[in-house]
Amino acid sequence: MSALQNSMRTMFVHGRRLGSAWPRLILKAPYCSEANKMMTGEGTVKVEQHEGVTLIGINRPEKRNCVNTPTAEALLKAFQEFDADESSKVAVLYGVGGNFCAGYDLKEVAEDVPVSLGPYGRGPMGPSRFETRKPVIAAVEGFAVAGGLELALWCDLRVVEETAVMGVYCRRFGVPLIDGGTVRLPAIVGVGRALDLILTGRAIKAKEALEWGIASRLVACGTAIGQAVKLAQELLKFPQECMLADRTSVYNAVFSAKSLQEALQFEHENGCPVILKESVQGAKKFIGGVGRHGKFNLHNQPDPAKSKL
Repeated sequence: MSALQNSMRTMFVHGRRLGSAWPRLILKAPYCSEANKMMTGEGTVKVEQHEGVTLIGINRPEKRNCVNTPTAEALLKAFQEFDADESSKVAVLYGVGGNFCAGYDLKEVAEDVPVSLGPYGRGPMGPSRFETRKPVIAAVEGFAVAGGLELALWCDLRVVEETAVMGVYCRRFGVPLIDGGTVRLPAIVGVGRALDLILTGRAIKAKEALEWGIASRLVACGTAIGQAVKLAQELLKFPQECMLADRTSVYNAVFSAKSLQEALQFEHENGCPVILKESVQGAKKFIGGVGRHGKFNLHNQPDPAKSKL
């Protein structure tokens, strides 16, 4: 068990259970030591760091974590800082108080057109047009609708509670998807299913979202944050350059490559430099007995004499 898991057994964060791995755990910020902690204060975004995992929380629970201009700017800044921080390898995006995010704050739209709705630049929801180099996991509980759904789709993986609700709720009020919803949703679920959600604005619950591929994991109510952190820890165990190279190749193939051959060439050129950096050493570990029988415990050295393919 990692030091992070040990520390989490006795700590509390934002009044929500962290997950079935820590069944009695409730979060209370900050949960890490002064040496490992970074907070954005009591503003609309909370940032916490511990052992390679950065937690970024939308902190407007009274608004179901609707995003306004200051929140969008703070979210983008938080992810830019995460991306530049070499000590942090994976981020978890969540909402404080039981909801992931209910979209953009329509009160702001009704009173004045937000600055972000001018020429193309920062996405209205904040980081939706920012291409981070490292994985981001969404911990989805409660509502993840309209722009909140777009933020969840921006993430690499989505850990979704069984009671969560997603959907293009902005359909009802004539608010278009301009934070990547019409781009990422078809890439994830296909055009037909994407149009079903986009045109009707209907709700999609967690079980259906899992069947469609919107949800990466389905977890018990109250456990999304903890299960997302656990998943982030699992990613930390792998050789990082190889994982990031493969992630980059996926996004290039889906969104940038103009042909199959172009995608294959990029994959080759992007992946080959990793072989000398990590693959050779990984092969030596396997020959030495590590990871046999499909095991993912890559740090405990088994007896090579007892290891079999």
